[in-house]
Amino acid sequence: MNFEFQNPTRIIFGAGNLARLGDVVGEYGKKALVVTGGGSVKRSGVFDRAVESLKAAGIAVAECSGVEPNPRITSVARGAETVRAEGCDVIVALGGGSVMDASKVISAAALYDGDPWDMILHGQENVYVPTEALPVITVPTIAATGSETNCGAVITNEETKVKSFIQIPLLYPKVAVMDPELTVSVPRDQTAYGVCDLITHLTESYLNGIDNTPIQDRLAEGVIQTAMEWGPRAIADGGDVEARAQIQWAASVALIGWAQIGTDAPYPVHMMEHTVSAYHDITHAAGLAIINPAWMRFAARSNTAKYVQFAERVFGLKAKGADDLDCALEGIDKFEAFLKSIGCPTRFSELGIGDELFETYARDTLKIVSDGKGNLPGRPVMSVEDMIGIFRSAL
Repeated sequence: MNFEFQNPTRIIFGAGNLARLGDVVGEYGKKALVVTGGGSVKRSGVFDRAVESLKAAGIAVAECSGVEPNPRITSVARGAETVRAEGCDVIVALGGGSVMDASKVISAAALYDGDPWDMILHGQENVYVPTEALPVITVPTIAATGSETNCGAVITNEETKVKSFIQIPLLYPKVAVMDPELTVSVPRDQTAYGVCDLITHLTESYLNGIDNTPIQDRLAEGVIQTAMEWGPRAIADGGDVEARAQIQWAASVALIGWAQIGTDAPYPVHMMEHTVSAYHDITHAAGLAIINPAWMRFAARSNTAKYVQFAERVFGLKAKGADDLDCALEGIDKFEAFLKSIGCPTRFSELGIGDELFETYARDTLKIVSDGKGNLPGRPVMSVEDMIGIFRSAL
């Protein structure tokens, strides 16, 4: 292992903490752009409570609503323009991962005169790396992406059908106000997708990383098991605040960086899914639930020992040895069965997606990230044909 690590985001965690939002935001600005999604925070009353807290602390409010589930670059540009027009000096991301991702990019785009798409890695020769950004306060209303405590954001260009990312330290939120009570109204399917999302963040680094990262492995295994234990409880009873709290913390821990440091792991499943959801606008984690088990069955043949470890430690299976492929595949089967049990799709056909664009997905993915030899980085690397085969196996 060889790494540097710092996560500067201050975390305020616990039921009832939304009431502290105004005081927290007041440390960073006087006028807040409150970014929201499709309207659920208004229907639930969370928006009004947040604004009440802000105004009680003397903070003026402007709004950018309607951020899409796969946030679009046009929404980022719209938010940045609102910041400039209204004179906002701090951004409050009140919503799920899409709202938080959009808010991070808005924070930099508002101080940039060019096209905000310049910041998003999409195969361009010169990527604009922002050097300044407004402070962002995240208030997650769903447990899923961990975006509240990391410096990444995924954005879609609806015109070019490209979905890609930016990840730079400048975009770390200043504070994450994490109140699990805000997640109790999340529907069963979205709760399940959040559980899948957080687990996939861990399996990506766990299975694609270098060898000999035992602390990171144990952390990932523990968080996965926690999600598998508490996720079904949150799905069965949305009002179970304890279950909601455990899943919300698991989602943040899954991508706060602790399980990833030193692993040097690419995220091939995410890259393939981004391409699929750019074309079909499906829920990100629904795509992950389909692609991840299919990819795992492909990759297990070249990294069998790690999949055996996964099967033994997470599912309690007993292998005959480190090269016991049957045990490795049984562990993957059990993982897929868990995803099914909580209501996630595990086949493209369940979402009405056929095989017509499989080659297009593969080639478009390589336009975003490639190892220079025409392969998608991962363990193992994948050619266009490999990716097509994985997609077909998930049909």
